[in-house]
Amino acid sequence: MTDKEIIVDINPYQTRVVLLEDGEPSEIYIEHRGRERLVGNIYKGRVKNVLPGMQAAFVDIGLEKNAFLYAGDAQNDKQDFEFNGKQTQPSNVVPNIKDIVKVGQEIMVQIVKEPIGTKGARVTTNITLPGRTLVLMPSVDYIGVSRRIEDEAERTRLKEAAEEVAAEFNMGAIVRTAAEGKSAAEFKADFTFLSRLWGRIKQKSELVPAPRLLHAEEPLVFRTIRDLFTPDIRRLAINDKEFYERVQLIANIISPSLKNRVELYEDIPDLFDQLGLENAIDRALSHKVWMKNGGYIIIDQTEALTTIDVNTGKYVGTDNLQETITQTNCEAAREIARQLRLRDISGIIVVDFIDMDEIADKERVLATLREELAKDRTKSNVLGITQLGLVEMTRKKTRQCISHTLQSPCPYCGGAGKVLSVETVVLKVRRQLMRLIARNEAKSFLIKVNEDVARSIDENSSEQLGILPIPPNGAVYVEAVPNMHVERFSVLPLPTAEEEEKAKLTAKRYGV
Repeated sequence: MTDKEIIVDINPYQTRVVLLEDGEPSEIYIEHRGRERLVGNIYKGRVKNVLPGMQAAFVDIGLEKNAFLYAGDAQNDKQDFEFNGKQTQPSNVVPNIKDIVKVGQEIMVQIVKEPIGTKGARVTTNITLPGRTLVLMPSVDYIGVSRRIEDEAERTRLKEAAEEVAAEFNMGAIVRTAAEGKSAAEFKADFTFLSRLWGRIKQKSELVPAPRLLHAEEPLVFRTIRDLFTPDIRRLAINDKEFYERVQLIANIISPSLKNRVELYEDIPDLFDQLGLENAIDRALSHKVWMKNGGYIIIDQTEALTTIDVNTGKYVGTDNLQETITQTNCEAAREIARQLRLRDISGIIVVDFIDMDEIADKERVLATLREELAKDRTKSNVLGITQLGLVEMTRKKTRQCISHTLQSPCPYCGGAGKVLSVETVVLKVRRQLMRLIARNEAKSFLIKVNEDVARSIDENSSEQLGILPIPPNGAVYVEAVPNMHVERFSVLPLPTAEEEEKAKLTAKRYGV
């Protein structure tokens, strides 16, 4: 059995949650105060644009950017789709967006994907309300069961129990993985609570104008209790007394046996630091990730997809090359699955495993990858190995990954991940100086550059020949500026003798 713990660190600025499996972080969640997660929020919005060519509409829900409503997300998942009281085509045929919504129309929508980059939030009209054992779907009338519950007898029992309760409320639901072993009474408690919540949301929508927030998803701490704090969690450690008492109250309602597993670490301002977890976050952002066997993977995230490259590194294996490669790839598959959960990477993912000759070895690696991904609560799909030997897969995207939460684009490299070399900058300085000399702007110049660039100029200059051109009967002064970015420089004319005297105090002189 895997030993699981949840660590919750709360301070006035952010809330952090980490799920530990056998002492190693497997999932990290961070929520900044004032920038809480939007997925799950329900809004009353107003349709601003309808674009039949894109089969989508843009809806004003009061955020900075209008939300995106796709035609397939703008219909109820009932057997027949109804618009203006008339039945149209079956639900497997998506109606035209212009037949579903009109400009100016007020509609209730729920965010299913966070705004990312230049894109607004993606929304749906199919509202869902998550509970402990099930997810209520007010607009449908069927019961589904989580695919993670694999036992067919248990799936049948849960579906029958949920259907029996759902008949009283005339609503549908998805039975969650956490419901395994639960009774009809527990389903009824969830149905009762969530149906009352839905009633309040509908009532509010009738009273307020659009755009308006109707219901906000729970804060991170309470989503953690709802989604992660299950009987297989050995303990939940938290460092905030107020939240500790509220968590105990909720745990006592959900499952009294969980109440005693909540531990308070009072007067510890940084619980992650106290338990040595700060390095785990640093590793979650690292470009290169070392594996236990000495191999490593390189993770590169772009706007379109994430690429992962596998290398043997320090691992030399035994006397069989193919077995060494396969073992490295299998270890990488386990680490990749862990990193996807840890960083919450989603979208299209391409993995470049080390080339394998045997089909059996490839299948072994794919089986390892799928087995490890099965532990992930977020749905993923491994498509297989391409002719180029690349593994293609996808992972459901619902929110920004941890790197977007903790990092911002580099203002120096512009997101390229690299900067110009010292030699390249020296040559750029040389060309700029040549242009100014050709225009006869001055006889002397002051150049301000990074310390490494100044050192390279000096190393490549002599009394007879220097890398920088010298104006006739003039001089060039090079000043090394501490902490100046390597790509930045300035070439300034010195038109007066007074300015040249000042330059002599801080810069090195080149020329006669």
